[in-house]
Amino acid sequence: MTSPLITPEQLAALDGATVLDVRWRLGGPPGLESYREGHIQGAVFCDLDADLAAPPGEAGRHPLPEAQAFQSAMRRLGVSGDRPVVVYDDAASTAAARAWWVLRYFGHRDVRVLDGGLPAWIAAGLPTTKEVPQPVEGDFTARPGGMPVLTADEAAALAGEGVLLDARAAERYRGEVEPIDPVAGHVPGAVSAPTTDNVGPDGRFLAPERLRARFADLGVTEGVPAGAYCGSGVTAAHEVLALEVAGRPAALYVGSWSNWVADPSRPVATG
Repeated sequence: MTSPLITPEQLAALDGATVLDVRWRLGGPPGLESYREGHIQGAVFCDLDADLAAPPGEAGRHPLPEAQAFQSAMRRLGVSGDRPVVVYDDAASTAAARAWWVLRYFGHRDVRVLDGGLPAWIAAGLPTTKEVPQPVEGDFTARPGGMPVLTADEAAALAGEGVLLDARAAERYRGEVEPIDPVAGHVPGAVSAPTTDNVGPDGRFLAPERLRARFADLGVTEGVPAGAYCGSGVTAAHEVLALEVAGRPAALYVGSWSNWVADPSRPVATG
């Protein structure tokens, strides 16, 4: 299996890749100002809210974009189907993982995440720039279905028949706090698996064998169907990425908790 991760040194030696800067913070503003202050040479800023999601609504706070809209956004950013894409952020790959997942879902076959993001790049002694490139329009064609997804009903079923991982902080899973969505708690039967435990103090993913052990402790072993959700389908993509690094395929409940609680008839568990 080709790793979905790439090191700073590997990226520095890679010719012909499209590099997307996906810096983002929950609650805004977009990372464009940080991008302008310094980024990897040739990287183009990708706005998670505008380019990697549809407008919020009952489907969740970050629903999947329509194929045509996503295709147009990626072409504008210079993405082509026959060129590798590397994505990065400055937050342990939580936002970059969303870009990785959506590109994979819409059929791009060669997408990698810069392990450790911009901090790892800088720590490796590699340069940044303020120069904003003007990308040549790409030819990427969006074809949905490249990654498995879950509806709310499928997520509920998976919680009983396999393992449904809740990627949010443990206190949100337990329902002790809920800073964003109107209802606190978790999908009944889901297992708490904060994404912060997928990476080390340096923001890099744990080694595959350590991730396999982590997920095995949570019930995800070979052959067991697995899925992940979070608040709005961003950090859950990070969980799916970590699972892929571990060699464990998993589906993403894109609507996640923000979609789950949009229907008051759906059950909520706490504790």
